[in-house]
Amino acid sequence: MVPADQGGGVMRADLLAETIAGLDEALAAVDAFDRALIGGLLRPQPAQAAELAELADAVAGTPLAAAVAEAAEKAAAGAAGEDHFAALAAARTALLGSVHDALMARVAEATGRASGDDPVPATGGEHGANLLAAARSWLSDLARSGWRGIDHDVVSASAQVVSAMLPDPALRRLASLLDGFAAELAASCPGAALTRIPARRWADLWSRAMLLTLPGAADVPETGTATGRLLPLGVDVHEHATAVQAQVHAVFEPADGAEPRLVRASVSAPKPDTIVGAGLWQLLRPHMSLLAAVSEGRSMELHGMPITAEGDLIWSDEHARPGEPADAFATARVALAAATAPATAPLDRHPARIAVPVFLEGYTAEVDGAAMTFTVAGHRLAVDADRIPAAGPLTPEAVAASSACIGLLRWDSGAFGVQPLAVETTKRKKAVAVHAGAWAGGTTDKAGVKAEKAATDAAAVLRERAGRLLRK
Repeated sequence: MVPADQGGGVMRADLLAETIAGLDEALAAVDAFDRALIGGLLRPQPAQAAELAELADAVAGTPLAAAVAEAAEKAAAGAAGEDHFAALAAARTALLGSVHDALMARVAEATGRASGDDPVPATGGEHGANLLAAARSWLSDLARSGWRGIDHDVVSASAQVVSAMLPDPALRRLASLLDGFAAELAASCPGAALTRIPARRWADLWSRAMLLTLPGAADVPETGTATGRLLPLGVDVHEHATAVQAQVHAVFEPADGAEPRLVRASVSAPKPDTIVGAGLWQLLRPHMSLLAAVSEGRSMELHGMPITAEGDLIWSDEHARPGEPADAFATARVALAAATAPATAPLDRHPARIAVPVFLEGYTAEVDGAAMTFTVAGHRLAVDADRIPAAGPLTPEAVAASSACIGLLRWDSGAFGVQPLAVETTKRKKAVAVHAGAWAGGTTDKAGVKAEKAATDAAAVLRERAGRLLRK
């Protein structure tokens, strides 16, 4: 069912502003546990015992109740073992999963979009059991020391485990998480000197890593294949000092006539910190022909492309070829509302991972200092302009002057907001579309060409230096 148009595209913006029962209570229990981790659980104080009890109370009546109650009691006494820490991580993850599910139910109601079936979990195994146990031991030591108690000796203990895991593809997911987590902690040592601790973020990373050490948790479910037409909507760019990822959101129309569905295709590459902006595309283009299709406004014809139950295409150029022209805004207006949303894996049920493609039009954009909002049918929706990448022509100014928007609906700081991927605006009295990923496959735009040349020069210098080092 497509909801009634309130002047904001096919979305009921009023529903996004309504309170969701139980949400604040679930998040309060998560925050309580996160506070307990700050001081560490080696010698817990009475306040930490109360915070642990709050977490246990929040999952009372669930299958986790007995295990978490015991774990909270042991942790409050400073006697928690690895199994107890795993139970506490599971309780925290389950609470955030319930928040995710409640938010996604509200999104489904607001968009009128059906959700896919839950993915079938992978079969558990004992692969790398010794390394998983070693990682779990390190994570338990972290919980005992707490974020205030971390030092280089505690953090560096992960290095040997990570080094042993990285060569094994089955363990690389956890190894990468542990490696990044340890690097972030090392850059913050000593914890006792920190004026601000990212308690939610570090507890997120700790909980996820702890659960991934359980046998079978990191196993990849079997994939199917996708044959049909892929209609790109936009590109979300994730940039880090040493890595970059482009994630293409699209509507997939199966060749067998089944219902269209929302899918994603991602490509990642390591990068030096000197390559930024439009130069990032040089690192990504060789690995994904889809990026050229995005720039050219074309569809892609897929044949036997591997795809997960969660709607992630495991991209291989040999399974794709360029298709007919396909305007993203035409796709958003005609096909987006009817596309089925993908399922979400249990460990991925987290509010921070919500990124739902939506289409808005007929709104009023308002700018107040650094904050921007869309007023959709009388309801204000925050615009996350900070997520607009420098690797494309889309700017906050273009968003503020727009009349239609393809974006990702996200949830942050207790409210829904939209991250623009593309907008329709007016330039020189003509309606034009501006896409964040317009330069993905190459560009003749002056600013884009200049940025690409700078990146090419930087890459050439780095290659020359690397060659000089290798010759020594």
